[in-house]
Order: sequence, then C-alpha cells, then structure tokens
Amino acid sequence: MFLKNEAALLELALINWATNLVAKKGFTPMTTPDLARTHIVEACGFQPRDDAGQIYQLDGKNDCLIGTAEITVAGMFSGEIIKKEALPAKYVAFSHCFRKEAGRGDSSKGLYRLHQFSKVEMFGFTEGDTIYSDKMLDEMIEIQEDIFSKLGLHFKVLDMATEELGAAAYRKYDIEAWFPHRNDFGEISSASNCTSYQSKRLNISYFDQGTTKKLVHTVNGTALAVPRIIMAILENYWN
Repeated sequence: MFLKNEAALLELALINWATNLVAKKGFTPMTTPDLARTHIVEACGFQPRDDAGQIYQLDGKNDCLIGTAEITVAGMFSGEIIKKEALPAKYVAFSHCFRKEAGRGDSSKGLYRLHQFSKVEMFGFTEGDTIYSDKMLDEMIEIQEDIFSKLGLHFKVLDMATEELGAAAYRKYDIEAWFPHRNDFGEISSASNCTSYQSKRLNISYFDQGTTKKLVHTVNGTALAVPRIIMAILENYWN
C-alpha cells in the first residue's frame, strides 16, 4: 500500500493521536520489532507452519513477520516473573503487521485487506484470575468505543460466539463500523481475554501470597487498525 500527500499525513496523525490517547489512560507507549521467533508466535496462539494460517515465516529461518504487536509485547516478557505490585501492567504498541489475508469479493479489495498495514495495539498483564483480566478487557473495549466515537463512526460491539474465538481467546469482542460502499458493517477492531493460554506457553508468572507462583493473564485489544479506519473515515465523511 502506498499513501501520499494528505493520505500519508492522515495515517501518521491517526497513529500519533491514538497512541497518545491510550497512553493518557495509563498505558506505556512502545514500538516493537516486525520480526519474532517462531516459538513466540506459536506460544501466542498463531500457526506460522500451517499453510492455512495468517503468519508469514521467513524461508529457512526461525523467524516470522508479526501479525500484531500482541506477539512481540508478550514475547518480550517470556520467562519473566513480574512483580505483583506491577500488575496490572498495560502497554500500547505501534507496529507494522503482516498477514496472508484472504477475502472474497469486495472484502478482498482496496484498504480493507492488506498483506502489510500499521496498527496501534493495546496489551496487558493482570493477576491470574478472570476478575482482573475481564476488568481489563472491559477497560480496553471502553477505550475502543471512545476512539471510534471521537472519530464519528457508527459502530456496534459484538460478543463473539465460541466457534469464532481464536486458539488463545477465552472471551472475545469485535467492533464493526458502517461502510457505505458495502451497505453493511465491517470489522475494525477486536479485544480478547486470553487468560493463561499465552503466559503458560511463554512462562510469564508472578508470586502471589509470598511464595505461591501463579501465571499472569494476558489481554489484548486493537486501538487502531489504520487502513480500515482511513477507509471508514473517507467513506463516511465523503461529500
């Protein structure tokens, strides 16, 4: 995807605006690498070795192009013991994302599905109980609603059914915005509570009650998937 003039400036402005908005809510801002080790990608619930998967693996290498900053932020803490008093820990990360996107008809055209795009991602660690991780999931959804409301988009929040969940997700919500050219809604973000799926495989833990070691819970949510937001803004505000 090439953007120029006002479109290029719009992308940079959206990234900066969303990152600052989320950072003001207590999230630590980050940028991450575009590559991650294959075992980190797999531990996060993605399948780089599966031809039907969404992840690109470098030929002859033990590295993958990331599909989301969720992978690199989680991987940064692999093997770590997080201090309990540091929980919840919240991050907002910018990265490029690479995916073997496959769509049909209009869903495969234009900015809606790209092999490379920029994204601002929220990611967090909580104590190992759904009381805490569900609370963070709700917080991320509130931030998403705030972002899309400020952009003036018409959207709806979907509580996803079990068969729609990814490998790592215990609970997942999608947000869909109205796209006039489709005369329909299309997904612009998601948020998931992965409980201990990722932390178990990455060995990320904390000490609870002194010497009792427990796995943290991980939560992720899209703050802004930039190309689809540009598409939604242009379609809904075009005169």
